Amino acid sequence: MFIATSISSSFTPMGIIKTPNYRTPPVFGVWAEVCPPFLPKEVEKIKDPFARKLASRIERLPVELSISNTCIMSSCVKPKIQDTTNPLVLLHGFDSSCLEWRNTLPLLEQAGFETWAIDILGWGFSNLETLPLCNVESKRDHLYQFWKSYIGRPMLLVGPSLGAAVAIDFAVNHPEAVDKLILIDASVYAEGTGSLARLPKFVAYAGVSVLKSLPLRLYATNLTFNSLPFSTCLDWTRIGRLHCLLPWWEDATVDFMNSGGYNVTSQISQVMKKTLIIWGEDDQIIDSKLAVQLHCELPNAIIRQIPKCGHIPHVEKPDDVANLIKDFIDSSNVPLFLNKEEKVLVRQFE
Repeated sequence: MFIATSISSSFTPMGIIKTPNYRTPPVFGVWAEVCPPFLPKEVEKIKDPFARKLASRIERLPVELSISNTCIMSSCVKPKIQDTTNPLVLLHGFDSSCLEWRNTLPLLEQAGFETWAIDILGWGFSNLETLPLCNVESKRDHLYQFWKSYIGRPMLLVGPSLGAAVAIDFAVNHPEAVDKLILIDASVYAEGTGSLARLPKFVAYAGVSVLKSLPLRLYATNLTFNSLPFSTCLDWTRIGRLHCLLPWWEDATVDFMNSGGYNVTSQISQVMKKTLIIWGEDDQIIDSKLAVQLHCELPNAIIRQIPKCGHIPHVEKPDDVANLIKDFIDSSNVPLFLNKEEKVLVRQFE
């Protein structure tokens, strides 16, 4: 039986962790920051000051794709801190953007880490006017060329949800570019996009049109997080669908769906990198039993659970996530098996 350590307000094997409720943002009547002009104008409707602050830092950098000889102006948030140690590189989940990291990225920077947030090809705010392929191979090539051009050191690659599949695929194909992995509520056991890959294109386009709709996104946001007030749920929905309002979003999404998507099940056991698995206790999207399975199959992994937390801990419980990442990085010898003190804790994933 495999055991995961729960974070509590009093004790964890990695130290004391606070578990506050959602960060309460101050209320501003006007924008304090200027957003880049390539963001959809609907960004002005967003009230969350952490999202607005991070949106103001989004840039586009040129990335040459080797498999298509195409230059993509690629969206990202560059680090405020330049360090000689290996940097943190934050990915995001399916059909999302770097704005997922609005609450946690500032905490990682405050802790002194060089931290990048990169939009995966086909999602986020990159300029895809040339309509590049957005299949798995292209996404991998884009991340590698970005790393090669701007980072150039082994990175601590952080992948939440489907971003975990992106991270695993990348680590197996480009191990020289990865130091360690951090996987958050990982969606790594889906068999790609399944039957969606066989849909006629006109049906696929109709489907992604629904995927973009405010009611569906609102429902998904409510399912993803625990007990959000409606005003917060609406604001977070606007943040989560902002990239969908770019003119090429539908084409990029249909291309990914038709390509078959990520199927990394066979690659999991090939990941030799030290890995931290973080899981929200109340995840309604991914079954927690899959967290146990992932822990079993990764050769060099530890697992930590965050109580009273849903599918996206880095939005919902940023302090906990930042502290877990910090301790994982700072500890040169994080134990892979439970010590005597840990054995008295409740078995979280039975």
